[in-house]
Amino acid sequence: MTMTYPRLNRDGAEPLWMQLMRALRTKIDDGELGPDQPLPSEAELSDMFSVSRTVVREALRELVQQRLIYKVKGRGAFVSPRKTELRFIGSMSGSADDLRESGRRVTTQTIRQTLGEADEREAALLQIPLGEQVVRIRRLRRVDGQPWLLVDTALPARLVPGLERAVLENQSLYDVLRRRYGIEPAAADRWIEAVFPDREDASMLEVSTSTPLLGIESVAWLDDNTRFEAYYALHRSDQTRFYVGIR
Repeated sequence: MTMTYPRLNRDGAEPLWMQLMRALRTKIDDGELGPDQPLPSEAELSDMFSVSRTVVREALRELVQQRLIYKVKGRGAFVSPRKTELRFIGSMSGSADDLRESGRRVTTQTIRQTLGEADEREAALLQIPLGEQVVRIRRLRRVDGQPWLLVDTALPARLVPGLERAVLENQSLYDVLRRRYGIEPAAADRWIEAVFPDREDASMLEVSTSTPLLGIESVAWLDDNTRFEAYYALHRSDQTRFYVGIR
């Protein structure tokens, strides 16, 4: 079926490139142009709308800046895959819960799960004595089969006895903490930075060491201000974006 586009208003105050950009964006927003679907070529758009190549290029440039399309050299412009909006950065819900609510298929692999003595960083974040026993968990989360999040978590062992032996494969850690230990998160602080992974982390996330990732550090505590969790996660952000509402 041939796709129809609205006529451009040549007597209006809005520039032609902006009208063209809006016409293409409407097709993308309405789903008539789907993810990774090619747009008409610059020459085709120029003929379809009776505008110059300069007008077409300006409209496409704006759509690229809005991250609605991407260009492949020698092949043309394509509709960008839609990014899932995640809220866990600004809430107490876990990332797995957030992703499942968006309809994604989530799996979690436990890489390491050990009992050890808190190092300086863990002791500072959890506000516990240096050398106190902590449970360390390293997990790799996949979304729709693709590596998405690599997270290292530390919890004071006295709050979660036996957690180092618990089965956590494909489970939400927060669900386990609630059911098994009665731990209900009250609040958390999170810091986000741009980082490059080392060789081991890059291999697990299936990216190169020159791929920029989001590093997310978090400390969570209970109603009585006891800190029960500290984690540092590396997140591949190429298919998602975070939403934080400020009211």
